[in-house]
Amino acid sequence: MDSDPLLSHALTGVVDYRGCPASRDATGRWTSALFIIGVEIAERFAFYGVSSNLISFLTGPLRESTAAAAAAVNVWSGWASMLPLLGAFLADSYLGRYRTIVIATLLYILGLGSLTLLSSLPSSLLCPTDPVDCTPSPVLVTSFYASLYLMAFAQGGHKPCVQAFGADQFDENDPGECVAKSSFFNWWYMGMSSGVLVAIVVLSYIQDYVSWALGFGIPCTAMVIALVVFLIGTKTYRFYPIKESRTVTCMEKDLDAAEEDNQRLQPKQCASSLGEEIKGLLRLFPTWATCLTYAIVFAQSPTLFTKQGSTLDRRIGFGLEAPPAALQVFSSIAILTSILIYDRVLVPVARKLTKHPSGITMLQRIGAGMTISLVGIVIAAMVEMKRLQIAKDYGLVDQPDATVPMSVWWLVPQYILCGVSDVFTMVGLQEFFYDQVPDALRSLGLALYLSIFGIGSFISGFLVSAIDKASSASGDSWFSNNLNRAHLDYFYWLLAGLSAFGLLLYLHFSLAYVYKKERA
Repeated sequence: MDSDPLLSHALTGVVDYRGCPASRDATGRWTSALFIIGVEIAERFAFYGVSSNLISFLTGPLRESTAAAAAAVNVWSGWASMLPLLGAFLADSYLGRYRTIVIATLLYILGLGSLTLLSSLPSSLLCPTDPVDCTPSPVLVTSFYASLYLMAFAQGGHKPCVQAFGADQFDENDPGECVAKSSFFNWWYMGMSSGVLVAIVVLSYIQDYVSWALGFGIPCTAMVIALVVFLIGTKTYRFYPIKESRTVTCMEKDLDAAEEDNQRLQPKQCASSLGEEIKGLLRLFPTWATCLTYAIVFAQSPTLFTKQGSTLDRRIGFGLEAPPAALQVFSSIAILTSILIYDRVLVPVARKLTKHPSGITMLQRIGAGMTISLVGIVIAAMVEMKRLQIAKDYGLVDQPDATVPMSVWWLVPQYILCGVSDVFTMVGLQEFFYDQVPDALRSLGLALYLSIFGIGSFISGFLVSAIDKASSASGDSWFSNNLNRAHLDYFYWLLAGLSAFGLLLYLHFSLAYVYKKERA
């Protein structure tokens, strides 16, 4: 009897949505990846639709100070980047990536729906005593933050699983699909950045000039559409059955095996495998730790960079004025342009010179981005020094609401360099932490990558709060609500010093790193 042609093309250890062996021809690859990239575009549109302009909401309708709002955004961003560790654990050990994505998307919709409802309440309910000048009700503020953190919790399940699930659609043992997987990380980031760009351009304008309720409601609708798109693609996906990671289950196996005489060797075997997985994770720690300084600088774009832009002349012609958060669009444009140049020009040229399949190694890519980020924060410090000098020259030091006669275009270089550095460092980190972790822990690997930005945001928030308290005790705070009396330039120079120190440590450890495996 002839063998089943579907089984002859079946992938080892991979199943389709029915639990049957997955066919190489009928599942996975770019068909599935495009569904998943579409979901990521919607998720990034929704997340940045809130996060990119969050500081404006906190200092506006919620009446928080600049320092308090910046610290609050940093802490929230930190948790949003740390919670993927929990989401990855649940996905790799219990739920699987597909189910985790569905549950997380439903929580996203709930959180965004709550934000929409709360922001649509009339001023008389937000501030019953004085709708014009008051502190909003503590109950409503608490409800708003609860909705924000529900959204962060949802991202914790969504973020590591969607990218890992997308990469799972390519077979790393097939030479053609292995090359496509490497390209997938570039196009994934390009799609993600497209969602961010649209969110920044469209939603920041709606939130600042039309309605916060509409500005939060559109992302909620986007996540509903994302869920529908993701479910439509179910029949095309490749599913990897949950592998019991020894890191999670070995202790249970040890206890069970100890009770059975015929399994006395199993605890030793399990402990040995557990040790290998832990060792594999610890090898990544120097890279993780030294990239924290990059993450601290990354946290400034949606917070202090935005407040910096709010003081400048934002007229862009045709009677239009750009919302402060919309300046982040230059980072997104830089990302989209740089990915095309990197994938289509730099990689082919570098491949001919280095003979490496990806042109340059993952660690070289990360280091290049860290260097660009250092240059960007130095330029940000110099621009802020000029802004303060112009405010002084025009006698605007004590006029916090006055527009400083300095074009907003001065901020464009720091946003562009921020975007270019992302293409190198963030994409490099994504690929590195997916590729170099033990195979059973790939969702956890991507969660570890995200935790860099979580801890970086926490550190940024701590620095802002500590420096605000220390500097305000001896005069004007570095983060004074009157930015013309503040000293964001001092803070940027501090971050530049930390970045330089982190880069030197990174170079030291990366030169000694030995990759887990070479690509085919």
